[in-house]
Amino acid sequence: MTGLTRRHLFASGLGAAAIAGLGGFPRPALAQGTKLSFKLGTDLPVPHPVNVRIKEAIAAIASETNGAVEIALFPSNQLGSDSDMLSQIRSGALELATFPGTVVSTLVPATSLTVLGFAFPNYDRVWAAMDGEVGAYIRRAIEKTNLVPFEATWDNGFRQITTSTKPIRTPADLKAFKIRVPVVPLWVSMFSALGAAPVSIPLSEAYSALQTKIADGQENPLALINFAKFYEVQKFCSLTNHAWDGFWMMASGRVWRGVPADVQAIMVKHFNAAALKERDDIAKANIDLQKDLEAKGLVFNTVDPMAFQTALKGTKFYSQWREKFGADAWALVQKYAGDIG
Repeated sequence: MTGLTRRHLFASGLGAAAIAGLGGFPRPALAQGTKLSFKLGTDLPVPHPVNVRIKEAIAAIASETNGAVEIALFPSNQLGSDSDMLSQIRSGALELATFPGTVVSTLVPATSLTVLGFAFPNYDRVWAAMDGEVGAYIRRAIEKTNLVPFEATWDNGFRQITTSTKPIRTPADLKAFKIRVPVVPLWVSMFSALGAAPVSIPLSEAYSALQTKIADGQENPLALINFAKFYEVQKFCSLTNHAWDGFWMMASGRVWRGVPADVQAIMVKHFNAAALKERDDIAKANIDLQKDLEAKGLVFNTVDPMAFQTALKGTKFYSQWREKFGADAWALVQKYAGDIG
């Protein structure tokens, strides 16, 4: 396991002090017979490791609270699109959710710090940043929107490009290429800078967009490419590792302030532990996923990420986003990622 250790997370009050503190003074435990019922939404397919580990955490929370806390999981955008769920959790209509940093960036731009194109070369750098100063910086930014981010970031993975028409080997292969991207300004900006024609489409509509040729390609981590069955409508997979993104587990500030501090601590403990297990799941799965996807028909090729980073440095991409994020945030990212312009 890399990054946060379980001992680090749960020492000194199980890592809940900062989160519980957002609710003000400590609250008494639940009265006998009182129950708390929460909904938890994700945008991921049912078998994705995030949902598997969330289910385990939900069971552990129910057990430790003697059934006083009931959490219903709604995967696969059952509660609406990512944008819908983000609105719901801000209003308190949805109590808990996981969101990719890219999605949250529409509300909290700082969450897209980690998805700068061709910035982080490996997981060692990613977890050092997310379990360190970059993660702390982003959590503080999220808290300002009345959302409560849990400490441990979940792994979405390094993203790869799949296509139905041709493999992507060099930056030139992206010229005028129609690629589906999330509704995220940073990635629209990045692929536009590389000469592509990005199309912003929610994940729930991505498969049909590829099937109907609204887009000729898309980009996602291998785990999601597999679970979303993109291999059915794509032929090539280029291992670009062009960005890393994580999932943020968060609670509605409106709701969280009414949860007793001891219950908060139990929920934080189990969700953070689940996040660390999910990181291991993705790391292990990545070893076999390429073989599995090759067996399903995807043709893989590797690329030189530095060629793409160099191409981006030849545009205004990095300078524009350095200005948008600010000098302090940019310096934090470069402390872990290295010089990206």
